[in-house]
Amino acid sequence: MKKVAYDDYYQELNYFGNPYPGLIDFFTNYKPKGIVLDLGCGQGRDSLFIGELGYKVMGIDHSTVGINQLNEEAKKRNINVEGIVDNVYDFPISKDIDIVLLDSMLHFYKNDLHKETEFVNKVLIQLKEGGVFVNCILKGDEREKTLKKIINESTYEWETLTDTYTEYREVNAEFHLLAIKKRKQIETSN
Repeated sequence: MKKVAYDDYYQELNYFGNPYPGLIDFFTNYKPKGIVLDLGCGQGRDSLFIGELGYKVMGIDHSTVGINQLNEEAKKRNINVEGIVDNVYDFPISKDIDIVLLDSMLHFYKNDLHKETEFVNKVLIQLKEGGVFVNCILKGDEREKTLKKIINESTYEWETLTDTYTEYREVNAEFHLLAIKKRKQIETSN
């Protein structure tokens, strides 16, 4: 496999620290505990925690080092978490996926705006009806407006499960946590 920048970062175990408190609250209290697809899972800080709660988790990341660490830790803990080395942007979302998690994957910087917009659209389209999209993004008006615009312009109705801010003390920053459930396709008239 091709070496990526995060392979070097992940020489330090638990490089990104613990899951955000808001993410912990959401997954602890959400029912039913289904199958979670953690896109951009890295070393598995979220995947492992979510797996401990009884979810089945599939983590996708391009870092072989991170995925190997995730799989080793999941095996040690004897939890239903599997890491796969793949490109998150191309990974298909099958109909057995109940929740798609993007944690700190999106930034909507000028150079990434088109690619990330297409990515979110793909996730929203491929997610099954009744499926949940969970996103954590660094707090920022433009980022948050961009994400909500993509969701509002989709052809589906969404139920907001949580739309809040969560502090992340480890980097002294605040993150926006949005979880929405896909309802039905909006009928359009020609």
